[in-house]
Amino acid sequence: MKDKIEAHTDIAPSDVSLVNGGSLYRILKATGVVRTNRWNVQRRITFAIAIGWVPLLLISILFKPGAVMSFLRDYRIHARMLIAVPALLLGQSWLESTFRTIVEYIHNTRLLADADLVSGSRLMVGLRRLRDSVLPELIILLLVAAHSRLSFSRLVDATPWLATATAAGPHLTPAGWYAVLISATIFQFLFFLSLWKWLLWSIFAFRLSRLHLNLVATHSDQHGGLGVLGLMANCFAPISFAVTAVIGATWRQEILLGNAHLINFKLPAIVLVVILVALAFLPLVFFVPPLAALRRKGILEYSTLGQIQTTEFDDKWIAHRAGRESEVLTAMESDNVLNFSQIYDRIKQLVPIPVDRATLIPLALSIVIPALPTIFAEIPVGVALQDLFKALR
Repeated sequence: MKDKIEAHTDIAPSDVSLVNGGSLYRILKATGVVRTNRWNVQRRITFAIAIGWVPLLLISILFKPGAVMSFLRDYRIHARMLIAVPALLLGQSWLESTFRTIVEYIHNTRLLADADLVSGSRLMVGLRRLRDSVLPELIILLLVAAHSRLSFSRLVDATPWLATATAAGPHLTPAGWYAVLISATIFQFLFFLSLWKWLLWSIFAFRLSRLHLNLVATHSDQHGGLGVLGLMANCFAPISFAVTAVIGATWRQEILLGNAHLINFKLPAIVLVVILVALAFLPLVFFVPPLAALRRKGILEYSTLGQIQTTEFDDKWIAHRAGRESEVLTAMESDNVLNFSQIYDRIKQLVPIPVDRATLIPLALSIVIPALPTIFAEIPVGVALQDLFKALR
């Protein structure tokens, strides 16, 4: 019977993927940008920069050579095409490899109970169907078009390479048109696509949390055996890095133009951090109910067993110890009581969400590092370092 169940749950390695599917993937595969069973992340990044950034420089040189320095100094476009886009593409590779690790862990450790092996197989099939659907990427294209239309006035200003100021408003240069129609579209599409892949992981996590899992309250990872899932939270770091870099570049421009100060972005920055942290850890929150139930059950069961063990120990070595006091320290029962106490303490330390400090570090760095250019736009690097050293004294 077990062999029959496992026959229904075998998933080909190429099918264990959140990323390798969908219309864009098929187009890139058909054009040779990516190859079967190879991520080709360097090729993807080179292709994206060649399409989204290099033409902007060439068009500026050809049609408005006097504005080339304006283009080279515009951190906003570089943040999008040279920082955010590579980060998003690297993030997809990171998400892909980590998800494969998670699925392999689930399979090798038999995390799913036998009764839910078929349900686990159906979960993977449904996830693959969603991944390969045309509709999500079509919706993303519509979202990108709507966003570009609604935010056009905020995307364009009288920066020489981008637009020329007129009485009727900024008039786009040839490079400006390319930036709005092509470069901005590339970034926005990859951003929404990354969010879609993260939603697929969230769907997988939610459905997995509803299945019967072989969790162990005494597991050394202090998460019942689900500690490995925390690796997926790290995979959100490239998305948060890209978002922070792009938004920070816009805020930096406002500061350099004298239209704002750092303090003006305090509330938006707090909101941004809250949203990014919530998105990163939301899929792991789905496992709180089963882990919390596991902790309660473990405490109750081991408390019962501990009561029996300590009662027997107390009766033998405390209540009737007369004449045997010297034997209690070397008795096997003493070691058993001590070992059991350590096991019980491990259950009490079980954390009902698979998150630890190592999980928080990449996400924190992905927010802080791309924010530094914005901070240094108002606070000189030397002053910031001097204040830091003073704080460390």
